[in-house]
Amino acid sequence: MYEIRVPFPVIEYSIVKIVLQRCAFAHVAVEEKVVAEIARGLVLFVGIEEGDNEADAQKMARKIVALRLFDDENGRLSFSVRDIGGVVLAIPNFTLCGQTRKGTRPNFSDAAPSASAKPFFERFVTLLRQENVAVESGVFGADMKIRVENDGPVTLILQSSD
Repeated sequence: MYEIRVPFPVIEYSIVKIVLQRCAFAHVAVEEKVVAEIARGLVLFVGIEEGDNEADAQKMARKIVALRLFDDENGRLSFSVRDIGGVVLAIPNFTLCGQTRKGTRPNFSDAAPSASAKPFFERFVTLLRQENVAVESGVFGADMKIRVENDGPVTLILQSSD
């Protein structure tokens, strides 16, 4: 008997780097209009570059909502954003893919093109929502003004290769 193997679907672009900040408040404005706003929760700046697949994006989404980044009564990081009923604000940010090895102007050639990165970012937001947490997002490709009131501050850099 022959076994037919169907390869795992390959997604051309992936989340490379996420800068995560615990916040007391955050909002995103486009053309002076607030398009997303959260109270207590997490702000994610998301860079997308070549490399991984959807399995990596799912792993990142599960990890983010499970990270214990909120204090208990003793000041220890014991609760996740899901545990506290917090909200995630995901903001696409291609500049996280910038390279500064040469010269003084960042090189963004590693950033995925918008045509591929936008659907991947939208898929990542969907994966976060599937983890039973409320999610708001910035506007892909827009000139966004972002206001974040850090709580702590608690800031982490996550990479899908970790």
